[in-house]
Amino acid sequence: MKIAIVAGEVSGDILGARLIDSLKLYYPDARFEGIGGIEMKSQGLETLFEMERLSVMGFSEVLGRFRELWGIRKSLLDRWLEAPPDLFVGIDAPDFNIWLEKRLHANSIPAVHYVSPSIWAWRQSRVKKFVGNLDLMLALFPFEVAFYREHKVPAEFVGHPLADEVPLESDSVSARKQLSLPADPFILGVLPGSRLGEIQRIGPDFLKALVTLHENHPDWVFVTPLATEKVAERFKALHEEHAPEVTIQYIDGQSREVMAASNQILMASGTAVLEGMLVGRPMVAAYRVAALTGWLIQRLGMIKSAYYTLPNNLANENLVPELIQQELTAGAVIDAVEKQFGESEAKKSHRLQRFKNIHQTLRQNASVKAADAIQKLLANRA
Repeated sequence: MKIAIVAGEVSGDILGARLIDSLKLYYPDARFEGIGGIEMKSQGLETLFEMERLSVMGFSEVLGRFRELWGIRKSLLDRWLEAPPDLFVGIDAPDFNIWLEKRLHANSIPAVHYVSPSIWAWRQSRVKKFVGNLDLMLALFPFEVAFYREHKVPAEFVGHPLADEVPLESDSVSARKQLSLPADPFILGVLPGSRLGEIQRIGPDFLKALVTLHENHPDWVFVTPLATEKVAERFKALHEEHAPEVTIQYIDGQSREVMAASNQILMASGTAVLEGMLVGRPMVAAYRVAALTGWLIQRLGMIKSAYYTLPNNLANENLVPELIQQELTAGAVIDAVEKQFGESEAKKSHRLQRFKNIHQTLRQNASVKAADAIQKLLANRA
């Protein structure tokens, strides 16, 4: 059996690796090929293109790489039409994978999409691209299934792999020991993102805010995990430019451990905010896309959900302060962090309990459940 699989970024690479591992239980002799990162390669994926070539976000960013992305996608399609796989799995990266899924499905190759794009939140018209073009949507969140079934797209809720991995109680003491961080002081985890573009657009405001937060709380310790050497170089250069008087303890990777070690987190919005919720720490989330991308989103009225971050959407409640686009300023960061720091114990307890309830709902042994759904799909087709 040959299984084609494409992931476009680090979070998808992690999901893909766990899915491959679970699929091997059903198909021990399966061969996997496509696009993935270090994690998927470690599970035996034959990588046809480097995953980093797909890791772009936003309209304007994609436009600048359109020709390259189109060439990669066309090459994959030609390869798989000539030598058809028994299954194609697109992991996230919807603007890249939906195109492939539609064409492979039309040629009788079962097509599965793992991780629903946030069409329930924005650009809802995208759901039409799945109708009649997909064999199965593997949804990480329960409310997504009703949305897809309403639009006649087969869907199964499988839970979120992160909810399976992260313990219901994260131990800050052991996390600090593991990272060689001091046991007693208040730690603010600062996570400015994992992409160079995020660092550039978010980093300066974060760092300017740290100057004032340090003045207000000189006993606080700031800790920042950085995903790659390039990201580290860029953020450290911004640190020297905007907040040279502020000490930041840098950690290579290990963002989850940094979250667990923290009393509070300031972070870029994205999958990391969900992880912070699972770890159970109060957070302030911020995000800014390129100006053209942000203008198009606002101009076209693409945002349909009440909130930007997953914890808030899952809870239908403002548990995580959100600073998006023009709302993101150093002053706004300072105000949000200070306000959250000074919350009542009752409010802190309420947030933590809501986080735990969502964590338990998402804890479904997702990778195994996803592999099981795929096995049933293939068995029914056979």
